[in-house]
Amino acid sequence: MNHIALMIIDMQQGMSWPQAGERNNPQAEHNIAELLAHWRACQAPVIHVRHLSTEPESLFWPEQDGVLFQEAFEPWNDEKVIEKSVPDAFVHNDLIDWLAEQGINSLVIVGVSTNNSVESSVRSAGNLGLRVYVVESACFAFEKEDFYGLLRSADEVHAMSLANLHGEYATVISQDEAFALLSKDKAELGG
Repeated sequence: MNHIALMIIDMQQGMSWPQAGERNNPQAEHNIAELLAHWRACQAPVIHVRHLSTEPESLFWPEQDGVLFQEAFEPWNDEKVIEKSVPDAFVHNDLIDWLAEQGINSLVIVGVSTNNSVESSVRSAGNLGLRVYVVESACFAFEKEDFYGLLRSADEVHAMSLANLHGEYATVISQDEAFALLSKDKAELGG
């Protein structure tokens, strides 16, 4: 069985606040919402990942609004929710076992930040033997200083992270390719 789940990483209120920093892909939320609507219309599995920081000054500290899902990405009752305190969505939880129980061996991963929680989760998923796709236009990153102190734009950080992932851990795809993947999966399953 080749069952594909949509995994939405860290689309929380704090990510949309100015304190989060300068970012790229301003259309990412729209693209993620389109993918989510499509997965729901096809009754395909959706996984929501939420970061709960252990640092009180974090935008994702559990005691304030930044940790809440953005309204457009509120999970439905039948959708899997994973809470994490590290960037990797596969650490300290039952996600890999749940995927096996559901017969899911492929993930389409979207969300934020491309070079942090997305990249960390994609690497683990690929290393665990899952078929992984990352939708380039449905992820975004923030500007960041590189190791040598040079400020890199959000576009540069995003592009380098995608380059790190493509080919070894995942296949980086377009929005249209993500829609086609789900349609192909449904046809193969007789849906």
